[in-house]
Amino acid sequence: MTTVSEVVRATTASDVVNPPNERARVVAILPRGEAIRNFAHSGALDSMHAAADLTVLTVVPSPDVLAELTGRYGRVLPLPMSRDPYLVRILRDLLDIAHGRQLWSVAAQERWRLRDLEADTPLKRIKRLGHKAAALPFASRRGVVLLERIERRLSRALSSSGSYRRLYREIRPSLVFNGSHVHSHNAVGAVQTARWMGIPTVAFIFSWDNLTSQGRIIPEYDYYLVWNEAIAQQLREIYPHVEAERIVVTGTPQFDNHFRVQGRWSREELCRQIGATPDRPFVLYSTGMANHMRGEPSVVEQIADMLATMTDCSPPQLVVRVYPKDRSGRFNELKERRRDILFPPAKWIDAYLTPTEEDGALLSALLRHAAVGVNIASTMSLELCMFDKPVVNVGYDPPDGTPVEVPFARYYEYDHYKPLVASGAVSVARTPDEMRQMIREALTNPTRQRTQRTSLLRALMGDTLDGRSGERVASALLALAARSTAQ
Repeated sequence: MTTVSEVVRATTASDVVNPPNERARVVAILPRGEAIRNFAHSGALDSMHAAADLTVLTVVPSPDVLAELTGRYGRVLPLPMSRDPYLVRILRDLLDIAHGRQLWSVAAQERWRLRDLEADTPLKRIKRLGHKAAALPFASRRGVVLLERIERRLSRALSSSGSYRRLYREIRPSLVFNGSHVHSHNAVGAVQTARWMGIPTVAFIFSWDNLTSQGRIIPEYDYYLVWNEAIAQQLREIYPHVEAERIVVTGTPQFDNHFRVQGRWSREELCRQIGATPDRPFVLYSTGMANHMRGEPSVVEQIADMLATMTDCSPPQLVVRVYPKDRSGRFNELKERRRDILFPPAKWIDAYLTPTEEDGALLSALLRHAAVGVNIASTMSLELCMFDKPVVNVGYDPPDGTPVEVPFARYYEYDHYKPLVASGAVSVARTPDEMRQMIREALTNPTRQRTQRTSLLRALMGDTLDGRSGERVASALLALAARSTAQ
């Protein structure tokens, strides 16, 4: 039997042929700003629009974004924010607890501990203990599946899916695609209605840590698109009922922008934009989430002090890319006080935390022209390796003594990140002295870990780092849609 993956490998979006006189009909859901980046900016939706009747259900970050999407794809409908019934929310919380306890990855253990800490009032503690007591009997493969079935039935009994049913009856979609299976509660109604109506559904597994760090996939999908073979294997292990032929490795369109020649900034242009000196190297520090990486400003300042002493290396400049979703303002004081540290603003739209194409160009330029990258177990480590840049990870807690929810060293034990450390492609500094030494070594001998970086990317991402992941996503969806239309 020919699998979906084999069909996708053998075709491109332009090769997909539908039955005579009938075009496939695809509904694409963009439930968060980053899904707009992944599938609109990458051109995936453009390829689908050219070959199929496309309807886009999307969050609306701004009138300009809506106008642009409508101009490109025609039928674009705002995705309404929805709130599930109270009983459904409770059951999903129990399912999340049972799933996490059964999975018990390092990230799941930390989530469990943090949820306990968040229950910081008597009422919250009673609620947390009650939910744990109710969920733990289901913390097994069979138990989680049973609880999932109960959640599905209750959700269907209490849902109000009339608007989606009317929409689907009108357009008769061949399939419904959700561009982000996590952080997309507003997409659940659209997806589950499609499943109840017998319409094939497809999910894109949004990030490399989602299966081991996030909760249960709700609802179940007919097909899954994933970054790499490792994630495909994880999916089969965690969800044994998902057969291999229901999983397609496409790579992630998140990285496609890095491989485009058009729009690349020269070093001089980048330095003009961010206020850097072109003839001095710069170290790119990428910050993490404010709630998880407390005290990070003191780490940044200490690294700036280290670089100032490296006069034999020019000395290097420190450029800090603040996590684009961080709206805490925790670096504001440091920005004012240390004008020697450069903080180029991430060019995201605040609503739905939506990346812009201009920000994609800025990020690519920062990665391309950086001498060294520093972060705490970030996806940016992979992107730095793509540009053959040395990576130094912070493996020690803030020097100012700020208490942290998770010790920074603990992140390097997480399932998704361990292969990077084990590969030798990144260096983990366990003390500030090691950080100083590793940055200096990276500046003076940048090719030292090149072989490890190349091997890591090949092992982790296969041949998907070619700027064509968006095209593969489109090909997979069109192949599935054509199959559905023909049936």
